Amino acid sequence: MDYRITHGPAFALLEMDMNEGEQVRCESGAMVTMSPTLTLQSSIGGASSGGLLGRALGGLARSALGGESFFVSTYTAEAGPGHLALAPATPGDIRDVEMDGRALVVQGGSFLASSPGIDIDTGYGGVRGVLGGEGLFVLKASGTGTLFLSSFGAIVRRDLEAGERLIVDSGHMVAYAEGMGMEARMVAGGGGFFKRAFTSATSGEGLVMEFAGPGPVWIQTRNADAFSGWIKSLIPEITNRSGGQQ
Repeated sequence: MDYRITHGPAFALLEMDMNEGEQVRCESGAMVTMSPTLTLQSSIGGASSGGLLGRALGGLARSALGGESFFVSTYTAEAGPGHLALAPATPGDIRDVEMDGRALVVQGGSFLASSPGIDIDTGYGGVRGVLGGEGLFVLKASGTGTLFLSSFGAIVRRDLEAGERLIVDSGHMVAYAEGMGMEARMVAGGGGFFKRAFTSATSGEGLVMEFAGPGPVWIQTRNADAFSGWIKSLIPEITNRSGGQQ
């Protein structure tokens, strides 16, 4: 399968030329165009194996806890070679990642598509996930093949050497290699709790995630929560004066 990513980083489009018999799994609703030689099948969850109950629970976890859709779409070049174009729901970038067996932790909403050899599952993130802004549960991509990540803004990859550290605002996280050292904390490092909380709140940074290499980290150049807050600030407050109510 040949693929290319065009129109990035603001309005990225993933275009694939598929040979007969090849398959691609993607997030529900990601298809832009497809050849009539392709067939679509919708299934529950992101795992390629397991019984109906297990896949249903996995789909529910992906949807309610991981920030993804309950169903996953599988496109197959069944009647001959074909073309498939995919895009994320929001403006932003697409980045391909070659998976070699080491799992990645992916923020909710950043999975776009993958080859069939990759499983997208929901894992327990623990307290570190909650503090880091990922939530109690996280998405885990594992297996061998090509994974396509999407983002809000451009995607930047940073490869950390052994012992190298990097602090990332939680709103800019896309993915990182499982097993890397990661500590979720307030951005302010000095003083007591209230001083650190005040500094974090007034600086606008809030919680951050500090990583320790070796391993790759993918970040997005825009923060969806900050952007939505900016949009909200531009909308005039609507008041209802009928009956003296506001």
